[in-house]
Amino acid sequence: MYSLVFKLFLFLSLLQICLSARNLASEEPNQFKLLKYHKGALLSGKISVNLIWYGKFKPSQRAIISDFITSLTHTSPTSKTLHQPSVATWWKTTEKYYKLAASAKSSSPSLTLTLGKQILDKSCSLGKSLTDGDIRKLASKGDQRNAVNVVLTSADVTVQGFGMSRCGTHGHARGLGKRGSKFAYIWVGNSETQCPGQCAWPFHAPVYGPQSPPLVAPNNDVGLDGMVINLASLLAGTATNPFGNGYYQGPQNAPLEAASACPGVYGKGAYPGYAGDLLVDTTTGGSFNAYGANGRKFLLPALYDPTSSTCSTMV
Repeated sequence: MYSLVFKLFLFLSLLQICLSARNLASEEPNQFKLLKYHKGALLSGKISVNLIWYGKFKPSQRAIISDFITSLTHTSPTSKTLHQPSVATWWKTTEKYYKLAASAKSSSPSLTLTLGKQILDKSCSLGKSLTDGDIRKLASKGDQRNAVNVVLTSADVTVQGFGMSRCGTHGHARGLGKRGSKFAYIWVGNSETQCPGQCAWPFHAPVYGPQSPPLVAPNNDVGLDGMVINLASLLAGTATNPFGNGYYQGPQNAPLEAASACPGVYGKGAYPGYAGDLLVDTTTGGSFNAYGANGRKFLLPALYDPTSSTCSTMV
């Protein structure tokens, strides 16, 4: 299960500087690659991403997340109107994991994500203080075959460990019935009021470490733009390590994965306290590194490139 461990943040940030500065494989032949493939299944096939909204979210907030999911596979009809760098291009880095897995297992897994159902639970049917068990119950409301169920909790909902040890998590559960199949799920919380310094950086001043002025959120919503960052990270981890035996390094219950191996890195030149050189919207002043569907702009985390042993940035 994915978990962001804040006590390791500075260590991992320093590790990332080393990774982004050079190619470990070429400069240190005996150095192991950061993420090991444990021979398990990757998320594959045609998968629906179902959004389970827990608490009150404005329609405009739901649209930010929906557009991000749509952007993962969104391409413009003509190359002339396709803005780059795009969310879809960012997501293509995960395909490298699939190619390596195919060579290791003599099979060719592939993944196509689409926006699925949206379930609204405005009244907070399980209360406003949730446990991990509650998150699994909510996740089970979505489809349990060929799906990833994403639970999104509003700013006034507390979740066990939120802001203290994690900004979200991903895991898997068994579907209903004796023969229920395993399905993957994700939880991400809105940190706007509870822990923006941990979970909405760089759109809020960090609680720890070097201080720098916060960036302007590209969709003018610190909480939701922060959720996009964490959702993107967890979605990459879910695709490449859905059931705990895919690509990861470290302990199985707190692994480094495709995005968490590159903490705090969003653009070239990133270092602790500085997200890197980013694009800036001339109208809003919002910082971003990827264009999405419906004219959206997003800030997405760097993904670890298993073929070059570096953190791959969009800009």
